[in-house]
Amino acid sequence: MGLSDNSKGLILAMASSAFIGSSFILKKKGLKRAGASGTRAGVGGYTYLLEPLWWAGMITMIVGEVANFVAYVYAPAVLVTPLGALSIIVSACLAHFMLKERIQKMGIVGCITCIAGSVVIVIHAPQEHTPSSVQEIWTLATQPAFLIYVAATLSIVLALILHFEPRYGQTNILVYLGICSLMGSLTVVSIKAIGIAIKLTLDGINQMAYPQTWFFLTVAAICVITQLNYLNKALDTFNAAIVSPVYYVMFTTLTIIASVIMFKDWSGQNVSSIASEICGFITVLSGTIILHATREQEPPPPVGTVTWYVSGDSMKSPEDEHLITLRSSEYYEP
Repeated sequence: MGLSDNSKGLILAMASSAFIGSSFILKKKGLKRAGASGTRAGVGGYTYLLEPLWWAGMITMIVGEVANFVAYVYAPAVLVTPLGALSIIVSACLAHFMLKERIQKMGIVGCITCIAGSVVIVIHAPQEHTPSSVQEIWTLATQPAFLIYVAATLSIVLALILHFEPRYGQTNILVYLGICSLMGSLTVVSIKAIGIAIKLTLDGINQMAYPQTWFFLTVAAICVITQLNYLNKALDTFNAAIVSPVYYVMFTTLTIIASVIMFKDWSGQNVSSIASEICGFITVLSGTIILHATREQEPPPPVGTVTWYVSGDSMKSPEDEHLITLRSSEYYEP
């Protein structure tokens, strides 16, 4: 007996989380090695491009993203999207053992909470109803309820970009992340449509001839570029420890709403199953926030460190030199 579509989507989503969570650790170890032998990436260095561990992390992340893409083809976003929190658990656990970044007791509680919420979602997740053609997906995308959602989304995004970003973008984290999350919800439904088209084409039912396929591809490209642009702005402006959980909560919530409206994920489910999924989702969100809130922060590099080499031979190693080091920024002005 073969696996159901939901089971395939579940396995792919969990594999995606494992790969993506591992990729963060591999890339970080690669960056640390590169920083030890050259200029750190944080100050504009690119020596990490010569580090095999960093490339291993990049390849692992790509594999994870591909698995996540395919998971949306087989399972509803209500199931796949919240399971992205498992990558945070994988990353936190590997960081504890490989990077010596200790998990706090409340962090362990956050991990357990995420797992418990994920189990509840998996148990009560709706069965996927795969459309038989891109034209059927187009019918779902042009239904009045989803068109209202798209119109509201684009209106809010335009208001955030034109009015709120110039005034509050540098002080309110919800401006940049609101744009990212709203566009991200359209990205997911577009990517799901593209994935289904590719799957049907591989099954012998060509969907590439339909203009709707290329329309979804164009929408996905525009949304992804916009999403990444404003996510980078958010990360550059605000602390990553705050950006990550807030973005996860907003993006996941809006993605589920968009998917439920367009693909009618909850159609045919009873009230108790829907309530259980919502409770499981809230549990995962709570665990994610707890895990991020209790994560150990890396100590900042020492401020005002200046080193002079007394010997004029620049080819000698630092251990062979007589060094004079100032540790306080009081001795000079920046």
